[in-house]
Amino acid sequence: MPIRRLPPETVNRIAAGEVVERPASAIKELVENALDAGATRIEVQADGGGLSRILIADDGHGMAPDQLALAVERHATSKLEPDDAGDVDLLRIHTLGFRGEALPSIGSVARLTITSRAPNGEAHQITVEGGDQRPVAPAGFPGPHGARVEVRDLFYATPARLKFMKSERSEAMAISDEIKRQAMAHENVAFSLDLDGKTTLRLPAERPGDEGRLKRLAALLGRDFEANALLIDQSREGIRLSGYAGLPTYSRGNGAHQYLFVNGRPVRDRLLQGALRGAYADFLARDRHPAAVLFLAIDPLFVDVNVHPAKAEVRFRDPALVRGLIVGALRHALHAAGHRASTTVADDVLAGFTAHTGPAYSPSAPRAQIFSPAAGYSGWLGWERPASANQDIPGLGERTARVETPVAGFAAWPEHVSPANTPDPIDQPLGAARAQVHGTYIVAQTRDGIVVVDQHAAHERLVYERMKTQMAAGSVTRQALLTPEVVELDPAEADRVVARADELAQMGLIVEPFGGGAVLVRETPALLGDTDVQGLIRDIADDLAEHGAALALSERLGEVCGTMACHGSVRAGRVLSAPEMNALLRQMEATPHSGQCNHGRPTYVELKLNDLEKLFGRR
Repeated sequence: MPIRRLPPETVNRIAAGEVVERPASAIKELVENALDAGATRIEVQADGGGLSRILIADDGHGMAPDQLALAVERHATSKLEPDDAGDVDLLRIHTLGFRGEALPSIGSVARLTITSRAPNGEAHQITVEGGDQRPVAPAGFPGPHGARVEVRDLFYATPARLKFMKSERSEAMAISDEIKRQAMAHENVAFSLDLDGKTTLRLPAERPGDEGRLKRLAALLGRDFEANALLIDQSREGIRLSGYAGLPTYSRGNGAHQYLFVNGRPVRDRLLQGALRGAYADFLARDRHPAAVLFLAIDPLFVDVNVHPAKAEVRFRDPALVRGLIVGALRHALHAAGHRASTTVADDVLAGFTAHTGPAYSPSAPRAQIFSPAAGYSGWLGWERPASANQDIPGLGERTARVETPVAGFAAWPEHVSPANTPDPIDQPLGAARAQVHGTYIVAQTRDGIVVVDQHAAHERLVYERMKTQMAAGSVTRQALLTPEVVELDPAEADRVVARADELAQMGLIVEPFGGGAVLVRETPALLGDTDVQGLIRDIADDLAEHGAALALSERLGEVCGTMACHGSVRAGRVLSAPEMNALLRQMEATPHSGQCNHGRPTYVELKLNDLEKLFGRR
């Protein structure tokens, strides 16, 4: 068959299929144009899921009449400037848009009208319908400068594309999500969104910086995110990571609350998502996902934003450096959070309380182990006084406590220490132990509330952190295989695994090259025991291909440590003495990440006195 040149209209429609996948894609391109034009206020309207009508209005610097005609031509852009030799550097992209495809692509499949006014100029407009361009004509404009872009009957010129659109509701949700992403990245710009004539979003401009950004995120993600977000701000070799990440106990069932931006551009990148997953690997179960909004600022020379027509993906020159920065920054913030747990835990507990007007005591009710009767009460109110109740909490009783059988890892209160020489535990963050109920939960009193601790989950985290510290202090103990095992891989996969041999050796895995496309495994981490070497190496190869790091091995080591910590910690049902309970509380306060167990569940719940008073109608 002979080779033919395609008509310009067909070329534009093909390009439109790459750039404008759905109404949200068109809105993304138009909003980015407004941001590049210096807009401080952007209004978005969409009817019929954006298929009937889209309007984007901004107060940017606008366009002169002669520029309007150029704006709807393919590959015409104001965002790339040639040098003296006439060459354009596509590696130094400092704007959100630069391809010059959005407006002509939209105009080729819809009815496009652009009205614009430059400062100190007259307003003009241009119309393009299905690729048919009309002359530039004078028009009215409500503001001193800016642009209004109206798109009607999207995809009317390509009816087949309409068949693949989702419902109007789904398209409207995609539009809302896109505007939220843009608003997160530009807190100093005011945004508004109207869907089918109803206002769904009104965001005033915030002050640039961390404070304004957090206010914008709170308006979009809710006050719970604001209360449970950790500030991230780390730099490494000219790359800066900023933003906010949620506490492990403020996790979600999917990754919908993960937002990633590179130089202000919303992206969906496997490397960044894998790094986020790796940073929380010690704190969340596999079916839980952290909430995070992260912003990466990097020299344009070190990131390629030209790998996807819709600019939804990027490629880094040094992906290992970027991943290391993300993992390190997040873990530093989680470490600094100490034993802090999510505020939503207490909210969920309060929501589960119901008022009862029946008898306060039932003979069949579970008995609580109480160590210090309230002042004014002479008895135990009908409850059996447990055998261990003769041990007073240091600082509250007349005698010094003595621990008969202390739990491993707990420091007992020495007999020679008098209550007068020890601080009042009630002033500590987790308070003073008052009771143990159901042999599982410790009830402690603070100055302004109470704390309920899951003793098994709390001690499990303490043991796990101690094991991690021991692993970090030296190399992981290895066990030699009786017969070295050969693992057949794709040559590229084998090269990636062998290239990381030193890193794998630090985790106890010794590998060597074994011809083309094979790896020889001589030693494995002793913690793994009798493990599936073939499956482990293949998982590591997959991780290196997708994330640039051997997550499989580190996660397996973490899972083994977690299992060992679970079996080596205080079990539910174990009756603890008062000093043991207080020792557990003090160790939790001194141990990072003790607010959640190894699976991301909270280890304690704190209820403030105000919450308790509300429960009983005192407020």
